Amino acid sequence: MAAEANELPPREAMEFDVVVVGAGPAGLAAAIRLKQVAAQRGQEISVVVLEKGSEPGAHILSGAVIDPIGIDKLIPDWKEKGAPIRTAVTDDRFLYLGPAGEMRLPNFMMPPLMNNHGNYIVSLGDVVRWLAEQATELGVEIYSGFAAAEVLYDETGAVRGVATGDMGVSKEGQAKDTFTRGVELLAKYTLIGEGARGSLSKQLIARYELSKGREPQKFGIGLKELWEVKPAQHQPGLMQHSFGWPLDNATGGGSFLYHYGDNLVSVGFVLHLNYTNPYLSPFEEFQRFKTHPAIRGVFEGGKRIAYGARAITEGGWQSVPELVFPGGALLGCSAGLVNVPRIKGSHNAMLSGIHAADAVAEALASGRAHDRLEAYATAVENGPIARDLKPVRNVKPLWSRFGTRLGVALGGIDMWLNTIVPTVGLGYTLKHGKADHATLKEASRSKPIEYPKPDGVLTFDRLTSVSFSATNHEEDQPVHLVLKDPAVPVRYSLPEYAEPAQRYCPAGVYEIVEKDGKPAFQINAQNCVHCKTCDIKDPAQNITWVCPEGGGGPNYSGM
Repeated sequence: MAAEANELPPREAMEFDVVVVGAGPAGLAAAIRLKQVAAQRGQEISVVVLEKGSEPGAHILSGAVIDPIGIDKLIPDWKEKGAPIRTAVTDDRFLYLGPAGEMRLPNFMMPPLMNNHGNYIVSLGDVVRWLAEQATELGVEIYSGFAAAEVLYDETGAVRGVATGDMGVSKEGQAKDTFTRGVELLAKYTLIGEGARGSLSKQLIARYELSKGREPQKFGIGLKELWEVKPAQHQPGLMQHSFGWPLDNATGGGSFLYHYGDNLVSVGFVLHLNYTNPYLSPFEEFQRFKTHPAIRGVFEGGKRIAYGARAITEGGWQSVPELVFPGGALLGCSAGLVNVPRIKGSHNAMLSGIHAADAVAEALASGRAHDRLEAYATAVENGPIARDLKPVRNVKPLWSRFGTRLGVALGGIDMWLNTIVPTVGLGYTLKHGKADHATLKEASRSKPIEYPKPDGVLTFDRLTSVSFSATNHEEDQPVHLVLKDPAVPVRYSLPEYAEPAQRYCPAGVYEIVEKDGKPAFQINAQNCVHCKTCDIKDPAQNITWVCPEGGGGPNYSGM
């Protein structure tokens, strides 16, 4: 008979110098740099990386066009080592879409920082898998399929490591015959690189008040499909960004098409989560976007081979929380280091990992542990990350305040000011105002949106799309989408906002169904692609995303 969950045995503990949570660009860059520095100095630094996905890259979703500044610094000979970074950007286009036509914006009007020549179109998942191989060769231990579910603290309140989640727990919270207790991974320093809206990052930011004095973090939801197109439609090296239709002027967002590899096209749609109409569906808007006359021809005769969705940090410099806490630091998208107008974050993620590793190596060499890595915060404040983020910090608030047409134009002027006369441009920082969960209007004040039915060729439904993400969860486990009050969705969110979770979730996780003649809120947790949109956008802040069993979720290939 399996033990009851409340009669759990103690966890085993493993000790390391550094624990890294998340095998993404930031976490792997930190791990690699630590081993590089240790070899240069003759130090011994033990490093372990925890990855909740089934393998490094399984949960990585990005456009992606990368600025090589980060990998150039981390692994200067990456080309010789065979990194999967091969398709250089050769054509850079910006379009404004109307309902039936488009207008191309001249490249000379774009601020120099928006120039993408010298950048590369990649599968970020493949890049991460390659980085994991480099880390392993240097002696980094990578534990895939193990979710960091709990932060551990010492008697002074400093972080002393993390614990992985228990495996083999039933929906009712009882230990099954397959039960395995989680493990404590203790460290002198713990680096958090979970990505946008990480569950541990969220706890640490709240516990240590790391966002005090900062603007609220802002987010978008990014939806992406990977297509294999006909050779005649393929233009390797072409990257195309667009904004406008199908969104109205008051709703922020944009889209991309990246041509790379063997007849591959990444098509994506980013919708800012400060939208106001509760009837809006980001997934349906993405499907509509593909039907535009300037877009649909790319996919004629092609086939969709993958789908995914993920939240993106969009707050910019004024929303970056304090980066360090006793015993560790926030890296990459956990810290919100995305450059919003460039739609790029992997370069800053890698740079943050490098800076954090340098600070940790210095601290360990001095015999320190569990203190604040102030050298890391200083390196970010005074280095290339700040130089990348500060000039664009007003773009998002201008867009939100003035709408797409005027806001984008004003954002461009602001970026030019920061380029030509930095002392003028850097003289002000605009605020964001409300958090994204507080921007919805009541359903009674909003217009329902009727979306066309999918044709199954160019446009698709959500459940079919989820099957293209290879998402899988152990069915008999506690639901990882936790309601603070189970009554709130029907009692409050349904009458006030027509329960927007039915529409903002890109995976069909949430439904209003009828039970005993009354509406009921149903959670289909097995569909979850770990995008975190519900944790961000729920107007009642009643939904908390926590880690399911390690290895669960999407298994993105080539994304």
